Order: sequence, then C-alpha cells, then structure tokens
Amino acid sequence: MKNVSWGRIVFGASAVLFGIIALLWHDAETWQTLRQIWSLPSGLIIGECLMAAQIVGGIAIPIPRAARFASAILCAVYLCFSLACLPAVVASPSVFAQYESFCEQFSMLCGAMALFAATDTNATRTALFGRLARLGLGVCTICFAVSQMVYLRFTAELVPKWIPPSPKFWVILTTIGFALAAIALLLNRQAKIAARFLTLMLGLFGIMVWIPRVVAHPQAHGNWSECALTFLICGASWMVANLSML
Repeated sequence: MKNVSWGRIVFGASAVLFGIIALLWHDAETWQTLRQIWSLPSGLIIGECLMAAQIVGGIAIPIPRAARFASAILCAVYLCFSLACLPAVVASPSVFAQYESFCEQFSMLCGAMALFAATDTNATRTALFGRLARLGLGVCTICFAVSQMVYLRFTAELVPKWIPPSPKFWVILTTIGFALAAIALLLNRQAKIAARFLTLMLGLFGIMVWIPRVVAHPQAHGNWSECALTFLICGASWMVANLSML
C-alpha cells in the first residue's frame, strides 16, 4: 500500500463516491446523461450492476495485486457510460452539451485505460493503451476548453466571487489552460507536464467550486454528482500523468 500513488486513491475514491450517490438517488440530476441507462429494458438492474462494479473497481484500485483487475472493471464500466451518451449525440448533433457529456464519460475511460497500461507487463499493450489514453484525454480536453467558452456565463457563475480579479478572467485563463494542455497531449510534447497541470486545475475546481457547494447545499443531488465527476476526471488525468512513456 505504501507504493500506491495519490492519483490512484483519488480516482478510486471518486469512483466509489459516484457509484454510491447514483445508487442512492435514481434521478436525472445524479445520473444526468446516464439516465438513458435506466430507460433500457431491465435498465434498473443494468444501471445498478454498473454502479456496483464501479464501486468494486474503485475500492480495488489502491490494492497493488488487484489494481489490474480494477482497471479492467473500470474500463468496461466507463466504456458503457460513454456508449450510453452516443444516442443523444446522434439524435441532436447540433447540441454541444451532448458532446460534452460524452467527453466527460470518455475521459474517465481514458483514466482507466492509463491504469490498465500501467499495470500491464506486456510492453506492446502498455504502449497501445497508454497512447490511446493520452490521445483520448487530449480530445476530451479540447471539448472542455470549448465548453467553457460556449457556457462562459454559467461557468463564470461557478467561480467564487472572492477570487480576484474577476470570474470572467479565470474562465478565460482556464480555457486557455485547457487548450494548451490538449495540444501538448495530442502532440505528445511535454505531455506529462500537461497532464499534471490538467490534474491540478481540475483538482482546484473540485476543491474551490464543488466541495463548498456540496457543503452549502447537501440536498442538491446535482452538486454531489458534479463534485464526484470533477474528481473522477481529475483522477483520470492523474492516471495519464503517471504513465511512464510520457
């Protein structure tokens, strides 16, 4: 346990938190785009099994001997989550929010693939999954940058008012940060630094934006969902940053 990285702990704990709140609250605020899973035949059973698997995977991540098993479980879970977003993308290709939802789920899949690569003893598979995780996270980060500009006013409202000079300034600055990180990841130029920077930025979002909102309004399920999701993506980026081939 002493050799387990904090990144794995954050990724695993966030997976457990997201799974628990989704099992507790079967509502649209908690599930957001994943609510489409509930509408499938036997959707309740499928959804609960996926969330239970996510919890198991999250718990197993910090255990060295179980980390590879955990990464495989989370890869399967987050692949299902990503696929669940595609019908909405196809149905409303002009609605940017659908792409954002897909990228949120796919970025978590990238984190699970990075963990799978890190625990694989086969050099070829390690390189393949590591490259897929890096490129996938790069594409998702482009989406996050665009999202902040598309929803500039809403994003600015999330920035704590006490941080100078202004919320709009920080939205623009972090948008530039997302864009630069995406370029570095896609081109594999200083990709490790970019992934670490992305991890730090997402972690600060979670600490400064969503944790205070959860504390202030614990009854709002959406705050819990966004908090868990932010730290999951933070942990996923951390998994990519830990890849030895970067």
